Amino acid sequence: MAIAAASGLVLLAQALAQSDVAAIKVDSRNAFVWGEDMPMGAKSSSVKDPLTGREILKLSHEGLEVSSRMGFEKLRPDAAVELIAFSTTIVNNTQTKLPVEGGQITVDGHLTSVLPVDSSSKAYKAASNNRTNMVRAGELYCFTSGFLSSEHFLSIVLPPPGFIVDAGKSLTVSGVIQDPRRYSMVCSVDGCFPKGSIRYAIRVGGHEYVFTWLGRSIANCGR
Repeated sequence: MAIAAASGLVLLAQALAQSDVAAIKVDSRNAFVWGEDMPMGAKSSSVKDPLTGREILKLSHEGLEVSSRMGFEKLRPDAAVELIAFSTTIVNNTQTKLPVEGGQITVDGHLTSVLPVDSSSKAYKAASNNRTNMVRAGELYCFTSGFLSSEHFLSIVLPPPGFIVDAGKSLTVSGVIQDPRRYSMVCSVDGCFPKGSIRYAIRVGGHEYVFTWLGRSIANCGR
């Protein structure tokens, strides 16, 4: 009986291990990372915005085009906090309406979240050190300048299915995060930029579209 029980445990462990491997494979197939093109995956490209000259990153897959812009700024020149903002545009050239949700965000390897949106005042709230910091959309030059879209904002409290992009239509969603690092900037003769890289994902339908921005390539929205 002991031998049979041990054999059963071994078989169960093998089955679980096989199912774990399968899950990882499915997840990797469903995630498209900019700059890491696969034969059956999305295609990466980039273009220059004709109005601003800034780079736009794009991932295209089976009738969907997902593009990313990113900028950073301080609310005041003397402020210690750096805010990083991004806009993602989804162009849906398929025949199906698709849900759009925010995914994981990391800043130089530090996991962080978008600041939730207060839709009544269009203010952002972030809990920090047991207090609430408020940042109004109208105070962020990334949005007031028109560089990034202020039409729809991602939120960690947004109920499923999040936003919907209709067939044959487009949708732009934006987010703002606070850089979680204490010393987040590096300066040179070319200016000051966030250190490292910012990586974020947008889920559209059954796939995640992942964009990685090097700090030196992020637009400085400061006035």
